[in-house]
Order: sequence, then structure tokens, then C-alpha cells
Amino acid sequence: MTAPTPVMETVKPPASRPAARSPWVPFLLRRLVGLVAVLVTLVVGTFLIVQLIPGDPARTIAGSNATPERIEQLRTQLGLDQPLWTQFTDYAGGVLRGDLGTSFANGQPVTQIIGDRLPFTAELALIAIVLVLLVSVPFGMAVAVACRGGRRRPLDTGFSAVTALAGAVPEYVLGTVLVLVFAITFTMLPAAGAASVGALVLPVLAISVGPICTMARIVRRETAAVLEQDYLRTARGRRLRAVRLYARHALPNLMTSTLTLGGLILSGLLGGTVVVEIVFAWPGLGTAVVNAITSRDYPVIQGVVLVLGLLATLLNLLVDVVLGLLDPRTLNGKAGSA
Repeated sequence: MTAPTPVMETVKPPASRPAARSPWVPFLLRRLVGLVAVLVTLVVGTFLIVQLIPGDPARTIAGSNATPERIEQLRTQLGLDQPLWTQFTDYAGGVLRGDLGTSFANGQPVTQIIGDRLPFTAELALIAIVLVLLVSVPFGMAVAVACRGGRRRPLDTGFSAVTALAGAVPEYVLGTVLVLVFAITFTMLPAAGAASVGALVLPVLAISVGPICTMARIVRRETAAVLEQDYLRTARGRRLRAVRLYARHALPNLMTSTLTLGGLILSGLLGGTVVVEIVFAWPGLGTAVVNAITSRDYPVIQGVVLVLGLLATLLNLLVDVVLGLLDPRTLNGKAGSA
């Protein structure tokens, strides 16, 4: 009797794992959805806030001696006689088309007014941002290294006191003091306008001092924490050169947490830029929006506030992208200390 032939079991190859999806795709999708949500909020917010401004723009434009018929004619011409919902849908549709309306005061397209003034505001803001990063990061790191291990207590105390005091001074107050000292008393720099490169100095300083102090305090705290990490102690034990030790091993690890908070500071810097423009008569978006508020020029107010809010959102998005490049764990919200 023949033995039964054994049945050969088929060995299935292991299932291939799906290819890992890049974390950048969901990250960018989340940021895109957030950007759209912020834009919708800005459109609704700017429209409703402007409606709360007291006064009748038609009466302001027509003048105090205008007849009621002339004022009513202007209200119809400007669309102010339409229901609130109709005004909003017209405004939102125009924003989607890139049409921010026409100035009530001079009949210019709002996009043209913003296009003429935005480069001046961008110039101030960009120079201030670069100055903040170039000064605050080395400054905060230097103080943390000098005071490592509880050394030089007076330096640490003085740094904290000075940065806290200087960082609390409002931009317009600091700007006024700078004008009194450097423009009026010593006549070293121009007090207003944008006619020369020197006219940039005082506005940039007025905008930058507060963020520099705040960022330097953050960098000092984060650097002190990084210096106590085991990996840095090991690197220090290898007697590496100071530049390599702090630039290569400490700086990348403290920048993640620093930029996370710094993004909020740099976004707030845009608001400071608008305020400082008034002090120095800088021909940017700040002076445009103040003039628009005094003349009840609704479309200009809406357009400038919308653009500034969008710029702040894009700046935060840029900071998030830089954080993702420095530490990919932040793409999934899992950043931690190295």
C-alpha cells in the first residue's frame, strides 16, 4: 500500500507594505484649509467691523452743506442703500475676483492704493524681521552661554530686567522718543517721510526693539535648556571649537521651539509697522488706513485690513514650513527636544 503523497503548502509571499506617504502632503493640505478658513474669517470680520464705524460716508463725501437729495444720490451710487446681505455678497464676490472696490474719497481702485503703498510697508517689515533675527538669536545665545551653570548672575539679572523693560515700551512711544533724540535734538536722522535711506533707520528701530527683546529672552531660555542636554555635554567633552559647538549642535535644536513662538512675534511686528508709520509719516498701509478711517472710506479700510491679515497668515505659514524643514517631526505635531 503506497503512502499518500504529502500535500505541499503554498507559502504566500509577505504582503508588501504600502509606500510611506510624505508627511508634507497632509501638512500642506491642513495649512491650505486653515488659510481658506482665515481668509473667510477676514472677509466676514472686515465687512462687519467697518459697519460699526459711526457716521455716514455719503454725508462725509458730499460735505456738510450738501442737500438731502445729493446725499441720497451718493448713497445709491456707492451701494449703501442696499440691504446688508447684498452689500456683503457684492464685497465677498469682489474679493474672490481680486476687486477690492473703489475708494469713496478719490475714486481710485483700492487695489491700486494698496499696490502703491504696500512696498513701503513691506520694506519696513522685512528689514525689521531680518534685524530681529540677526540680533536676538546671537544675543540670547551669548547671554545663555556666558551665564551657563549659574555663573555671572548680575549679567543674567540685568539682561532679564533690561529686555523686559525695553520690550514693554509701545512702538509709538519709542518712535516718539527716537524722533526727539535723533531727529530734533541731534538732527542726525530725518524725522519723517521716505525720501532717503536714512529715513528708514528710526522707524525700523522703533519696530524692532520690542521683538528683539522678546525673542532674545526666548532664545536665552531655550539655549540654557539645550546646554544642559547630555548630547551637548558629550560634544563639549570632545573639546570642539566654540563656533562649531554652538552653531552646529546647539543652534538647530533651539530654533524649533524658538521659531514656534517667534512666528507669533513676527506676525505682531506687522501691526507695529502700521502704528509706527503714523509716527514717522511713512507712506505705507498704516497711514492709508488711518486716513480712510477719518474719511469713512469703507473700501480702503476693508482692503488694507484684509491684506495685512493675509500677510500675517502667510508669514505664519512660512514659519511653519521652515520648522518642517528644520525638524520633520513638526509636520505631524510631534516635535520634541533632541
